[in-house]
Amino acid sequence: MQIDIDYPTYENERDIILATTGTRNTSLEPVFNTEHLIEAQLLIRRMPVGEQVVDMILDLVRSARPGEGANELVNKAVVWGPGPRAAQALMLLVRARALLEGRMAPSISDVEALARPVLIHRMALGFAARAEGTSLEDVIANLVAEAASRSAAA
Repeated sequence: MQIDIDYPTYENERDIILATTGTRNTSLEPVFNTEHLIEAQLLIRRMPVGEQVVDMILDLVRSARPGEGANELVNKAVVWGPGPRAAQALMLLVRARALLEGRMAPSISDVEALARPVLIHRMALGFAARAEGTSLEDVIANLVAEAASRSAAA
């Protein structure tokens, strides 16, 4: 995933430099041990996923590939699209998001929320598209809207 993070606030950055450039030793408390991490990964992989969510993931990833039933914008702007690993990542992440939010199954809204961070670094725009001001964010937002519309109609 690619997650863009803004610069810290003045106060946060101040805290960072003071905490990381001094001589004071900081003790860390583990949040997960190896066993708990493996258990969480297995739980996520066992979580059921509805057909509508699976279909939207596949529809979204495949529609981001030029020439694969893609829309006009993708065919014009995208020079390479996401491979099967994007669908795998999106499938695992929608499950993890649902679990973190206390739900026992992912929904379409999970796919919509995670599409950008999963797809953004697995696609590339051509020079002409970049020169025209097209962004991957715009392309992905367009694809998510279309996939959600098709999913709602199904």
